Amino acid sequence: MLSVLILNMRTADSGVRRSRRYHDRRIRHGGPPLYNMRKVEIYTDGACRGNPGRGGWGAILVYKGHEKELSGGEAMTTNNRMELTAAIEGLSALREPCEVELYSDSKYLVDAVNQGWIYSWQRSGWRKGTRDEVKNPDLWQKICELLRIHRVKFIWVKGHDGHSYNERCDALATSYADSL
Repeated sequence: MLSVLILNMRTADSGVRRSRRYHDRRIRHGGPPLYNMRKVEIYTDGACRGNPGRGGWGAILVYKGHEKELSGGEAMTTNNRMELTAAIEGLSALREPCEVELYSDSKYLVDAVNQGWIYSWQRSGWRKGTRDEVKNPDLWQKICELLRIHRVKFIWVKGHDGHSYNERCDALATSYADSL
């Protein structure tokens, strides 16, 4: 079932007849389309052996009880880059606009979106209020692009606190980092 969600480009019909052009315009102008979306949960984590050092990320997508695990990494990276990459890869795996609950143990990621920092950084040319350059602007830009497609709620979970999906994502990320 999850593979259908990831591989198909079907659109949902909410019963309200609107043109495809209407929905395309809605996506281009700051948000996901206004029809009913599939609800997906994404759990993410990043890990780094040394900071910077070998890093890995893991993501688990859950849709109607079906799960899909994703992982990857880089030979020389930072933990924050891996946390952001996990979220990007999880959201990028969705092939149609979805309503997403994204769980992460990264305050850096969750607070940047929930507190609106990411939008302030974007408006100021990827600079903080102190005029210092934001780290990882390439990844933040990708997250902004994905937030225009999907309706995402970011939820922080405490890391290494027995949350089963967070622990599995950590295992995916660390095993990939160790394999490099």
